Parts: sequence; structure tokens; C-alpha cells
Amino acid sequence: MKKLIFVVFMVLGIFVALNFSKKGKVVKTALTSYAISTSLINKKGNTVRSRIKEPVGYARISSQSRAFSSYVSNYELKPFGAEVINYDGEPYWYQAGHVGVLDMPVPSNGLQQCADALIRIRSEFLWDKGRKQEIGFKFTSGDYCSWSKYAQGYRPNVNGNTVTFSKTATADNSKSNFYKYLNLIYTYAGTYSLAQELKTIENLEDLTIGDMLVYPGFPGHIIMIADIVGNPQGERLFLFFQGNTPAQSVHIIKNTSDARHNPWYSLEGKQSLATPLYTFESFKLVRFK
Repeated sequence: MKKLIFVVFMVLGIFVALNFSKKGKVVKTALTSYAISTSLINKKGNTVRSRIKEPVGYARISSQSRAFSSYVSNYELKPFGAEVINYDGEPYWYQAGHVGVLDMPVPSNGLQQCADALIRIRSEFLWDKGRKQEIGFKFTSGDYCSWSKYAQGYRPNVNGNTVTFSKTATADNSKSNFYKYLNLIYTYAGTYSLAQELKTIENLEDLTIGDMLVYPGFPGHIIMIADIVGNPQGERLFLFFQGNTPAQSVHIIKNTSDARHNPWYSLEGKQSLATPLYTFESFKLVRFK
């Protein structure tokens, strides 16, 4: 019993000490997530939209005008209670920060981290919709790498910040080669390149499902809007999902700062945003072109 009491006090002591540091905010947020209400969760829901209920007084914002929005909000989920799994097949150490896991396998190479997971979702959408010619992203260097050129056999030669492309492989339009292309993008693109490349959204009322909130950096972080609700007063709340580092299952995140609306987030007047295990000290709102 004395040993148990000692361990409890040790944990509390570490928590209190960390809570006065910048990292302490993350610790506090993580601990809060274990106790916060999940009353807006439909455990039988098997898509993003059907898993999460609207808060009282709010209704879903229609996503019919954008095919990508519909694709995102109707993305299939694993059964409720599914764990976030790392690229090595092991459960992530922290399982209390999510309310749903997207039914999307995690490559074992460890490359598909936060920005990469969202790049994959956008790329698979374009592939499935027969818009393969639109698949392409800039490296952090600013050089554009398209799936079309990669499929023709063009490969980059990276020398520091200088990138050149030459045809060094045979043409291959297969799905397996497409995922090799994505691995290349994961290697040379990230939050910084997406923040530079993508369209900036200035006003909250212009945000739509599939838009993203990003802090560009080395490392940075990025999350995607999975759904939106609004009320008659014009207030909007947003649902987010994310990939993470290490590479792991894409998952819908809780809101540990607002128990009444969890997992929905308000962005009104926000210059920063606290999420489980990550605080955006500032952020930019962007959209895939």
C-alpha cells in the first residue's frame, strides 16, 4: 500500500511540475482527455458523419457542393473502441485522445506521418474519382512532383536544395506504383511545403470540410476538418482528424477544452488551439487546390 501511495504522489508531482512548463500544457490536456464526456458519440456509427452527433442547437452544414467534402465526412471508420496503431503494428502509447479511427491501413515503412496522411486521403480521392492528372505536390524545396510524370518514369535527383527530374524508370500506371509515388512525396513534403503551396482561407465562414489547420515547421503539425455544424446565430463548430508522428492510424480527435461540445471545436477568435498532445501556438487555414 505504501508503495502504491508513493507512486501516486510521484505521478502527481511530475504532473504539477510539468504543468508550469510549455510541455506541461500537453500533459494537462492528455490527462483531461481520460475523463472528458463523450456523450455526442454514436458508438454504432461507422462513418465520420454517423459516428459524431450534433450538439444541441446545431445542425450539419451541407457538403454537397464539394465532392471532396462528402468523401471526407463519409469516410469509413473502424468499429468504436478501435485503437490507434503505430506503423510497427503496436498500439500507440496514448489511447484517450480519439473517438474514431479511420479505416485506412498504416504503411509499415513509418513514412506516413501527419501531413502525409492527409496527402494520402486527398490523393486517393482524386484517384478514385478518375482525376489522376491532378495528383501532385511540391517538395519542401518548392519543386513540383506530379503523379503523371512519376508514372511516365521520371524520378527526382535531390542534391541539397537542388532537385532535377529525369526519366530513369519504365512507365507504370499501376496502383502499387502510385503508393511508391506517395512514399516519395511523404519523404520530401510536409507541413511546411503544404502551408506554402496550398490556398489560404482567410475567413472562418469560408471553411469547408476537407480544409486544414496547419502550423508549418520542422516539426509542425496539421489536422483536417472532418465535419462542420452551425447554429442560427451563425456560430460554427468543427470536427478534426489527424495523422501523427510516429506514423499511426488516422483518428478523430477529442476536444479536451470543451466538455459540452466535445469532440467539436470552436475556432471563433482563436489564435491558438489546444488538442490532445499538441497545442497549435498559431495556425494557418489552407485548402487543397
